[in-house]
Amino acid sequence: MTAPTPLRIDFVSDVSCPWCAVGLASLEQALQRLGGTVQADIHLQPFELNPQLPAEGEDATEHLMHKYGIDTAQVEANRAVIRERAAAVGFAFNMGVGSRVYNTFDAHRLLHWAELKGRHLALKKALLRAYFTDGEDVASREVLVRLAGEAGLEGDEARDVLESGAYADEVRAQERLFQQRGIRSVPATIVNGTHLIPGGQPPEVFEQALREIAGSVNG
Repeated sequence: MTAPTPLRIDFVSDVSCPWCAVGLASLEQALQRLGGTVQADIHLQPFELNPQLPAEGEDATEHLMHKYGIDTAQVEANRAVIRERAAAVGFAFNMGVGSRVYNTFDAHRLLHWAELKGRHLALKKALLRAYFTDGEDVASREVLVRLAGEAGLEGDEARDVLESGAYADEVRAQERLFQQRGIRSVPATIVNGTHLIPGGQPPEVFEQALREIAGSVNG
């Protein structure tokens, strides 16, 4: 039996990026389709779409209208597209009128800590679900502590991380690294440090790309 091909996957994303939720779900489905042919070592890398946002956040519709120069109808049309694509990969996207967009730096610090504990994917999925499905405030430290617990992490330790400012330098360093490598939009999936799969692609696109990359490694 052929041993699985090891692939390092850096998934660069933000907690408040809807296409990142779609992309992560698609990536995981693609890896399931590949069965035991690849052994994926997934690392979540930080990217802040809106680093200047205050803690209380902003109305999401107004934020998108201002940021992209579009009107309410265009915002809702874009959401409808995302909602459909998310549903196709089993993710419930419920953003709409009244939704807010938040600062995600604390969430990224907590994700950095979670990776050290081997629970980063569980926490990432909990964060995405809390924000896009349940409309929760992912800048709230109370929410973050609760989600850490749901992801199998120690709540008191999570609170200590958040209150101490731990891992801020590490997150900033990783953000700079991937910006220097040319990442300007997310999600960005980087395989073995050289192959870029941009955007929230469907599972079959991830599957084909990963299969080709694994083939080139073995070739």
